[in-house]
Amino acid sequence: ILAFPFEDIGFAEIQSQFSWQESKVDIVICSYDDQFLVMATQIGTMGTIMHARKEEGMLNTPTFNVSVIFGKRDEPMLLACARQLIEHISNSGSSKPLTLSLGLKDHSMEILKGIVSAVIENRLW
Repeated sequence: ILAFPFEDIGFAEIQSQFSWQESKVDIVICSYDDQFLVMATQIGTMGTIMHARKEEGMLNTPTFNVSVIFGKRDEPMLLACARQLIEHISNSGSSKPLTLSLGLKDHSMEILKGIVSAVIENRLW
């Protein structure tokens, strides 16, 4: 794990890596003044890019909106991964939105759970 605390210029970054069935996943987590950025890749590219945010409504229960900015729109597990992360961010007290980039060969539930766990373990919120 490499941590780069650059709070004085508006962001902080953590780089991490984990392995799953002989395949490594590189993860970069950045915290900016106005949002979080999480990039996870097995293929060295950004892959599908999503934006997730908490929306306050008239009711006491918040809603979470996840939209695909670029990439695969027919992968519900990717959307579920983004939703889990934005819910965790929100439950931790932050109101910043999340931009999530997933460049994966394997879109299995196990790999996505591993990404969520690794991000939460190394969180910047």
